[in-house]
Amino acid sequence: MAFIVIYDANVLVGNAQRDLLVRIALTGLVQAKWTDRILDEAFAAVQKSRPDILPEKIGRTRELMVEAVADCLVSGMNR
Repeated sequence: MAFIVIYDANVLVGNAQRDLLVRIALTGLVQAKWTDRILDEAFAAVQKSRPDILPEKIGRTRELMVEAVADCLVSGMNR
């Protein structure tokens, strides 16, 4: 049984770390979870630190993450 792990925005900002964490989730060792709010925060930080990256490319990365990791999006939670 895999551990359920919330990937917070701070670990999803760096490309290499984000890639590693998604790959770990794909192995089944963990069941990665995040919210749209977490992704908004992470990719806003990417856009701020790397204004040279087109917003369309950042959006595509976000889409690919959600498609790659089954049942990753958590919704309906209030802070």
